[in-house]
Amino acid sequence: MEPDNIQDETNKDNGYAQYPPKPVMAESKQNSLTRSLVSLFIYGFLFYLLFDRNIGYIAAVLLTIVIHELGHFFAMKAFSYTNVKLFIIPLLGGFVSGKKQQVSQLQLSLIILAGPLPGIVIGLLLLAFGGAQGNETLKMLSNTFLFINLFNLLPIFPLDGGRLLEALFMKQNHIIRLVFGIISVMVLMVLFILSFNVILLLVPALMIWELYNETKNQKIREYLQQEQLDYKIDYQHLSDRSYWLIRDCILFSYPKKYQGVPPGQYSYSLAEPILMQQVNAVLQTNLRLDLGALGQVLTLILYLVVLIGTPVLYYFLLHK
Repeated sequence: MEPDNIQDETNKDNGYAQYPPKPVMAESKQNSLTRSLVSLFIYGFLFYLLFDRNIGYIAAVLLTIVIHELGHFFAMKAFSYTNVKLFIIPLLGGFVSGKKQQVSQLQLSLIILAGPLPGIVIGLLLLAFGGAQGNETLKMLSNTFLFINLFNLLPIFPLDGGRLLEALFMKQNHIIRLVFGIISVMVLMVLFILSFNVILLLVPALMIWELYNETKNQKIREYLQQEQLDYKIDYQHLSDRSYWLIRDCILFSYPKKYQGVPPGQYSYSLAEPILMQQVNAVLQTNLRLDLGALGQVLTLILYLVVLIGTPVLYYFLLHK
C-alpha cells in the first residue's frame, strides 16, 4: 500500500474533493430462520453421508449446535445488538452475527460464555439423570453436549475459549492477536490431522486467509489513524469522504485483486459491492474496557473452573 499517493483534491467550496454518496449497504431480506433450517438439514445430511449414519447421534449433534448458538443469539439480543442472525455452516458448526458499535468487555465476555455454558450444564444434568437410570440414550446425548461445548472452550481462536481470551487480554493489541491466531492455526491443523478429518482442515485454511486480510486491514487502520480519520464507527455513520479514502487504501493494498479500478477516481465500479464489504471490514467497534484487572482475573478463573472442573465432575458422575 502506498497511502501517500492518495489524492485528496481540494474543492473551492469545502476544501475537499467532491465525494459521491457512499453505497448503501442493504440488509439481506432472506429469511434467516429458513436459511438456518435449510443449512441445518444440509449439515445433518452431509454428516450422515461422510461420518456417522446413526440418526440419533446426528440429531444430538444438531441439537447441541442449535442450543449453543441460541445462547449467543439471545445474549446478543439481551445486550441490544441489531440485525442478529444465526448461521449454520454444514460440517463446520455455526455462528451468530449482529451489530453494535459500543460494546463493553463485560458484555462481550458474557455473550461468548452464553454459548458453551448452557450446553455444559445440560450435559451434566443429563449425565446425572442418565447415570442414575442407566439410560444409554441420555448418556450419549450428555456426552455430545459436553464434548462439543468443552471443545469450544479450548483456548484456541476462533473457538469460544480463544475468543474469550482475546476479549479479555488481546483485543487492543494487533501483534498479540496475530501471534495468537498463528498459534491457533498450527494447533488446529495438528488436531484435525490427528483426527484424520481432512474436511476440517478448511477451518485453519480459512483462518490463514482471515489473518492475511486482517493484517492488511490493520495497516490501513494505522494510516487512517495518522490521518485522523475515525475508523471506530459503524458503516451507517461513516462519512462519504471517509468511505472513499478507505476505499483508496484498499485499492492500494490489493492492486491485483482490484486491477482496473484506479484509486483517486471517485466513481462506482462493478467491484463496488465487494469494496463496500471490505471497507466495512476495516471499521471497528468501540470496546469499553469496563472489567478492570480484577474483573479480568475473575472471568479467567471462571473460565478455567469450567474448562478443568467439568471433566472432573463428569468423571465423578460417571463413577458414582
